Amino acid sequence: MNTPAVTAATGGESGRPRGAQDPDDNRGPRTGDAIGDLLLAAHQAAEDPAAAPVLQIIERDDGFVKSAPVTSWIAPVDEWPDEDRQALDLVKGGRVLDIGAGGGRGARVLMDRGHDVTALDVSPGALEVCRQQGVRSLVHGTVDEHAGSGARYDSFLLLGANLGLLESRERAPRFLRALAAMAAPGAVIIGQGHNMSDSQAPQHLPYNQRNLRAGRIAGQRTLRIRYRDVATPWFHYLCLAPHELAVLAAGTGWQLADIAPVDTATDYIATLTLTPN
Repeated sequence: MNTPAVTAATGGESGRPRGAQDPDDNRGPRTGDAIGDLLLAAHQAAEDPAAAPVLQIIERDDGFVKSAPVTSWIAPVDEWPDEDRQALDLVKGGRVLDIGAGGGRGARVLMDRGHDVTALDVSPGALEVCRQQGVRSLVHGTVDEHAGSGARYDSFLLLGANLGLLESRERAPRFLRALAAMAAPGAVIIGQGHNMSDSQAPQHLPYNQRNLRAGRIAGQRTLRIRYRDVATPWFHYLCLAPHELAVLAAGTGWQLADIAPVDTATDYIATLTLTPN
């Protein structure tokens, strides 16, 4: 996973998400490129068998936190989950834009398969790891910014639940239209999703219900990623159900063509194709 561009996630009357740091308060983590720092540390640790695992802290704006290793973000393809390899096998030949490329694991494998791959990320540290992994074409920025470049792609890859980068009901159509502006004839989006909208788990259900009361998609999350004393800005991440993706795609130039189930109850691989003119 990687963060979208900085968003102004709102919470209480202060306009800050719950738990956000007051700019006049020195307590709490400093804001920075936590994901880039994580990836650089993990890339370095991968070369030292004695190194401790590098962990990310995922913090939700209601105070829920969990930790997770980031080894998989830079792991060789034979150590990936089956669904990640399955997603890569759906990528068409030609030019590929790897969106939220992280440490470049997807871009590196696709390059080895003969694809012309560009890695796009908002994290400078992530792109530095991509460079160290041998990825040659790098873009620092958002899909909206890159859409004005005139580049055209045959496939857009959103690996590792990065359909979350659609962010929200309001943001998703603009994101998809930006991809349509860069789409070559016959282009596809291959995206992995993580469906939290249908979750009945006690740690998620009240949050989902709060979202629905506020007019948001139930699976929208407001998060930040922390590493040591650094945290990303708060951002939205959209953990939506396949039927919600189909609705958001309408009118953007894309249509949901296929959902490939995987072994987990919440994850899926979506293929979107250009709508006929």
